[in-house]
Amino acid sequence: MSTISVSESVPPRSESHASRQVDLDDDPKPVRKKGKRRSTSHLKAVPESLQQREELKLAAEEYAKNLDRSRAFNKNELERHSRELLDQLGLPEKFLGFIMVMIGNFFWKQQFLAIPFERRMLLLPHCLKHAEGCPAEYSEFGLDCERCGACSIADYKVKAEQLGYKVLVAEGSPVVLKIIVSGYIDGILGVACLNVLEKAIDKILIAGVPSYAVPLHSGDCMNTTLDEAWVWDVLDKYEPLPEKPTASYVPLMRASSKMFEVDFDRLLPRVRTKNGDSANSSPVAFTESISYDWLQNGGKRFRPFITLASWYAASGDAILTAGDATPEIPDDVARVAMAIEAFHKASLVHDDIQDNDEFRYGRETLHREHGTGQAINIGDHLIGLGYRLIHSARGIDADIAMDVADRMSTAHIRLCDGQGAEMSFQQSPNWDITPLDALQIYSLKTSPAFDAALYAGLRMAKHPLASGDEVANFCRHVGVGFQILNDLKDWQGDKDNKLRSGQDALALRPTLLLALALKDADEQQRQTLQDVLSGKFDDVPEEARIDKLRAIFNSCGVFDKAETLVERSQERAEAIVEDIEDEKVQALLRFFLETVLARDDGPTPAEHLDPDSGDPPPSPAAQPVFVPLTIGSL
Repeated sequence: MSTISVSESVPPRSESHASRQVDLDDDPKPVRKKGKRRSTSHLKAVPESLQQREELKLAAEEYAKNLDRSRAFNKNELERHSRELLDQLGLPEKFLGFIMVMIGNFFWKQQFLAIPFERRMLLLPHCLKHAEGCPAEYSEFGLDCERCGACSIADYKVKAEQLGYKVLVAEGSPVVLKIIVSGYIDGILGVACLNVLEKAIDKILIAGVPSYAVPLHSGDCMNTTLDEAWVWDVLDKYEPLPEKPTASYVPLMRASSKMFEVDFDRLLPRVRTKNGDSANSSPVAFTESISYDWLQNGGKRFRPFITLASWYAASGDAILTAGDATPEIPDDVARVAMAIEAFHKASLVHDDIQDNDEFRYGRETLHREHGTGQAINIGDHLIGLGYRLIHSARGIDADIAMDVADRMSTAHIRLCDGQGAEMSFQQSPNWDITPLDALQIYSLKTSPAFDAALYAGLRMAKHPLASGDEVANFCRHVGVGFQILNDLKDWQGDKDNKLRSGQDALALRPTLLLALALKDADEQQRQTLQDVLSGKFDDVPEEARIDKLRAIFNSCGVFDKAETLVERSQERAEAIVEDIEDEKVQALLRFFLETVLARDDGPTPAEHLDPDSGDPPPSPAAQPVFVPLTIGSL
């Protein structure tokens, strides 16, 4: 019997915003395209009768038989398939969300059933319990249903655990990805409302995690119901397949995790603390002890994963699928991948000092815990560890190691240039900043690290793409979209790390949104922007200042223009991917693009002003139940 703990500490802050330079028309016109955020509440109806639900389920199963299973599709593709099926059935658009879940189910069902029980996870929501008088208590392992039996949670939970499932009953599940990449599970059986499933389905599809979802009949979270037979239809079924047809990056995610959780001390031997010395045992041991802890723990390890994945794809190795064993990665490749994480972590330590941030990875930032001087020194030590890791990869040709070190050092220099430009603006604001100025700062801060991560893997595999400009151009466009999405999230309230909107604006960061507003604002609006951001209204409550800024941004069409630029960046990146001839590398770049620019559907920043928008702003009390993959905060 195994139940996963869901206890979390203080929520981490988001990492520094960053982006890439992109060609920008003087006045991008807002247009409504495929990536435009919209209210989706009207698309989440569940058919009222069991007969109709069964009919739609069967129709989705039949439709899914003709889908290409060689690669996982994204949510845009799934929506296109679902709309096609709705048209065939002559059904209204309100059932779109339900149909998307059904088609997704039958895309993955046979692969899910081929996963042994002990490699599966069952996710159950709190709202299945009897809210009034529920005797179950919460432990470190979630809701304790063992001695109750008053609701269906206990039935599913006990049976699943008897079979060998890992079971999670919790209101929020940010820990699920870590469980997956740590090697505990290969497939997910989840029960949730359509609103929650909508937020999760894109992430699951992109990652290639075989999943089967049972939608709740309503999303009101009060004694809701479900079709219990649909759970039992797959819960205790095991049907092995001769082969799993859909490619998955989960085994490589595990390999990335394994570097830090299993092989860390072998790949990066300790010098000062090799005898078990801790930060408290010796002054000389302090820096290494804290640096190793900071490098080994925390974060999503996306950059080292990308280095491993690009090396694996460029090396021409066999395609991996969900449930495959964690691939063996040569130590030299692993050390280079760890090096880029060391450089990244060093930049975060220094960035936290510069921004005076309080938390990182759910714990106090290093400068708050140990003081600014020690934190600066630890960041410098991490840079040294990065170079040591590259130098210790002795099995790599010397010219390749030099090229990788050059690319990583260039990325670090450009990051410092961008961070310096941002701090310079904060100290002495230039109210004539243009959108191109803002995007150039973005391009210096984020895309070089993405580029270095991809390049390192390609160069170690001696792939011809490493000698061209395609990777750098691709990362520039992806980075632009990533940073603009982060800017927009700042105005929605980022559910992963932030609960308050507009914090980057109040911190006087030179964001694209501010530059667009300054460009199109009238004289009075420009003056208001300057007054709010220069501290003249500091005696006014923060919420009122944010409302002033939001009203001006909305009036100038800033949010729509930013959305347009995200779509433009994505289209340009997609065009580069389409011209890549190596199918495995092409698939990886497509995965990279879809992962970095994946969106959580919700109200646009402007809709926070509109009480009739259909989707209220998220609140701390309404966090998702079923969110197995979140790489948005990189």
